[in-house]
Formats: sequence, C-alpha cells, structure tokens
Amino acid sequence: MEDVNKTVHSEFTLLGLTEDPRLKLILFAVFTGVYILTVIGSMGMNGNIGIIVLIWLSLHLQTRMYFFLRHLTFVDLCYFSDISPRMRVDLISENRRMFCISCAMQFFIFSAAGTIELLPIIAYDCYVAVCQPLHYMAIMTKRCCVLLLTMVYSGGIIHSMIETGCMFRLAFCHWEICHFCCDIPPLLKLSCTNTFTNDLVLLIFGGSLAISSLLAVFISYAAIISAVLQMRSSAARLGVFSTCASHSTVLTLCFGTIFFTYLHFSSAYSLDQDKAVTLFYTIVIPMLNPLI
Repeated sequence: MEDVNKTVHSEFTLLGLTEDPRLKLILFAVFTGVYILTVIGSMGMNGNIGIIVLIWLSLHLQTRMYFFLRHLTFVDLCYFSDISPRMRVDLISENRRMFCISCAMQFFIFSAAGTIELLPIIAYDCYVAVCQPLHYMAIMTKRCCVLLLTMVYSGGIIHSMIETGCMFRLAFCHWEICHFCCDIPPLLKLSCTNTFTNDLVLLIFGGSLAISSLLAVFISYAAIISAVLQMRSSAARLGVFSTCASHSTVLTLCFGTIFFTYLHFSSAYSLDQDKAVTLFYTIVIPMLNPLI
C-alpha cells in the first residue's frame, strides 16, 4: 500500500506564503504591482520588456555590452515569470494543487534560468573594453559573443536537466509543499528516500558553476581595477568604476542568495529563512536589476 501511495499520487499542493486571508490580498496587490513594474515598467522606468525593446530598436545600443545585457534581461524575465504568476494566483485561489509534470517544468525553468550565468561574460566584456580597447572589436567578434552565450546557455540547461532528473527520481511520501514554488529544499523535505545524492549533485555542480563564475568575475575585475588606477583622467576612472559598481551590486545580490539558499545540506534547511530568501531572489532581484 505504501508503494502504491508513492507512485499513484500525481499532484502536489503548494501551501504558499501565508494562510491569513487579509494578508493574502495585501500580498497579491503588492506582487501585482511588482510584476507590472518588473515586466513592463511604469512611471518612466523601464521594465525588462522595455529594456529588451529599447536595445533592439536603438541603433546606438547595438554594441556587445548591450547585446549581453539584452540576454541578461531575457533570463531575468524567464526567471521571474516562471514563479510570480503562479504565486499570485495561489494567493487568491483555494485550489493550489499542481500536477507533478507542472512542478517538474517549473523546477526545470527555475533551475535553468538561475544557472545561466551571464554576469561573468559581461565582466569579461568590460575587461576587454577597458584593458585592451584597441583590440576590442577583434576579440569580441560576433562569433565569439555567440559562442560565449552558447556555452552559458548550454551549461545552465544541462545543469537543470541533471537537477530535475535527480529530484524527480525520488519517491515522495508527502505531497504538500510548504512553499510557494517547486524549489530544491522544500522538495527534498518531502522525500522518504535518501537525498544524499541530490545534496552531493547540488554541491558539486551548483558549487562548481557558482565558484567558477565568481572566479571569472574577480579575475576580470582585478585586471580592470589595475588598468583604471593607471588612467590619468579622473572622469574616465569615474565612468569605469560606476559601471563596475552597478555590476558588482547585481553580482552580490545574485550570488549571495544562491550560496545562502542552496550550498548546504538539506539537514541545515530552515523553512522560514528559505521562503524569505527565495522571495527575495525570485521577485525583488529581477525588479531591481533593470533599475541598477
């Protein structure tokens, strides 16, 4: 009977952020406003779609930097739209069930968008522009840019396929997800089988992607700072540092939450902490990135 219960059940139930009806309405209104601001943009501020359209249509923005920025914005949009619509519907709906296949699809998109690391490419682009300006067009050719994008997209998708396969091979004895999305920590808590392999895969693959991306960024920044300090023009130094500061802000927000949430074993998992941090990097960060 226990084996039958593990295999026949095909639906999860998302318990969401809160059970308080008044708080649900408040959160729905807040997150709807955030969704409009993030996706479309309002009050003179561009959302993700606004940035993509602006870069696409403006001839003076057809540069390598804005080419990568357009893809970073697209990934943010996928990341945000994978979680936010379902979360907002669950705040006003009594039916919070999700088919297992839908949960797997949300998990796959969520994991892929979260591990497509475009920030190291942007850092490398800045490095070439600052440190080797005369050779910039020869190094950052269209073929090189497409190759770099292919590598990061492929890495993110392959990593997501591995994570999704490892996650949904588990036998689940409980089907109520005490969360607002199908994420790694809450799903591991539902399993009645040993999750050591999942923890190990997450630490090895997720950790290697995060650390290699950070190393690439730090090496690029070290070279940029060294070159900037040798500049005679204070205006030039200020311009470069301004660009690097905004990039560093996005990088800190992104990798700080990733390390805090995922790179630990499931035994150290705290539900309340995970909800707050997941809410931050799935809702707040995609809203802040266009402004930054």
